[in-house]
Amino acid sequence: MSASNKWRAMSPHHHHQQPLCTRTHQIGTLLLVATTFFFTRLLSPCTLSTGVVHVSHPQLQWGQSQLSLKIYVYEPEEINGLNELLHGRDGKVTEEACLKGQWGTQVKIHKFLLQSKQRTRKKEEADLFFVPSYVKCARMMGGLNDKEINNTYVQVISQMPYFRLSGGRNHIFVFPSGAGAHLFKSWATYINRSIILTPEGDRTDKRDTSAFNTWKDIIIPGNVDDGMTKTGATVVQPLPLPKRKYLANYLGRAQGKAGRLKLIELAKQFPEKLECPDLKFSGPDKLARKEYFEHLRNSKFCLAPRGESSWTLRFYESFFVECVPVILSDQTELPFQNVIDYSQISIKWPSSRMGPELLQYLESIPDEEIERIIARGRQVRCWWVYASDSEPCSAMRGIMWELQRKVRQFHHSAETFWLHNGSIVNRNLVQFSKWELPVPLP
Repeated sequence: MSASNKWRAMSPHHHHQQPLCTRTHQIGTLLLVATTFFFTRLLSPCTLSTGVVHVSHPQLQWGQSQLSLKIYVYEPEEINGLNELLHGRDGKVTEEACLKGQWGTQVKIHKFLLQSKQRTRKKEEADLFFVPSYVKCARMMGGLNDKEINNTYVQVISQMPYFRLSGGRNHIFVFPSGAGAHLFKSWATYINRSIILTPEGDRTDKRDTSAFNTWKDIIIPGNVDDGMTKTGATVVQPLPLPKRKYLANYLGRAQGKAGRLKLIELAKQFPEKLECPDLKFSGPDKLARKEYFEHLRNSKFCLAPRGESSWTLRFYESFFVECVPVILSDQTELPFQNVIDYSQISIKWPSSRMGPELLQYLESIPDEEIERIIARGRQVRCWWVYASDSEPCSAMRGIMWELQRKVRQFHHSAETFWLHNGSIVNRNLVQFSKWELPVPLP
């Protein structure tokens, strides 16, 4: 069997033996049809599916519904140490500097929450509390070291009575890099019940445990260059498929990672199919911003292997050059999975099978099917764009809907108690309004 026939034979459209249709099945089918007809008549035309097969439409589920949560954003002036988490020990780390690169989400989420209609300035009516920090940026720029980050987080948390009240369950922290919450060395002691926003769903390669918990935390999109996500003319425009030089590419540094090194060797075997230069941090082997996207758009498939951690910014960037992303990172987690079917807009291939077989498979996919995958990706890529949550489709809109799912009517912890009249007290029966700072921590 040829390679192309082999992969087409794996199509999900092959027939399988169907179970017998009983009278119970027939009655159930009639009821389902009647119910579907009834609810379809109730819905307005604008809420109906646009007809793209298998792709759920978060625009319909999220974009036209009203958010109802209230979020309190802590101000640097109200808590000692919070300004250091934002701007470093000397206050020299700027928002403008931290907006650059893949970690800019830590600034963007903070800024958009400050402008959001869901923001409240009254702690007593808040559903959730946001703790702003730019620690990844501050650490990279020398504004804080690991010990200072750890000690400052502990200091900040000890000044938050509402954190103590809920055990941190209604507090939100952003960790925008592959390290996730491990940037805060004592995260497992202090914020293991809090909501963590991060692009990273796995970091067990260097740690005993992953800081990401799928039941409480939220995967966020990486920060794609604003020049590629803005409306109108972008840094580069996608190329028509027939004009693309390569079948696939990987444009990143090897960093000694096995998967990336495999791709570099594979490119040496098939240079006409796979573009995979051994890029460096600086010098002639570093691609400039525009040059990088010009290379990225020149392939039908963009390969996204694991690096230091499981997530990769290339996955998100590929949608804006209209190159089908191929995930080569087995433990990766993706955002907004309750409304986006990633099997319809990308490919995930076993990282253990990176070799000629991968290229044969990609070659077997007709251009018409590639165009359909790209078209479906074009519909949902707005969810990777960091814009106001008032926009019907944006990363912030998606994050706010995920946060709304975390809202509880009631919060308590091992150190909070309540009396017959509903008043909240601590272990010493002191009412919540009279708790003194710093509050005891675990």
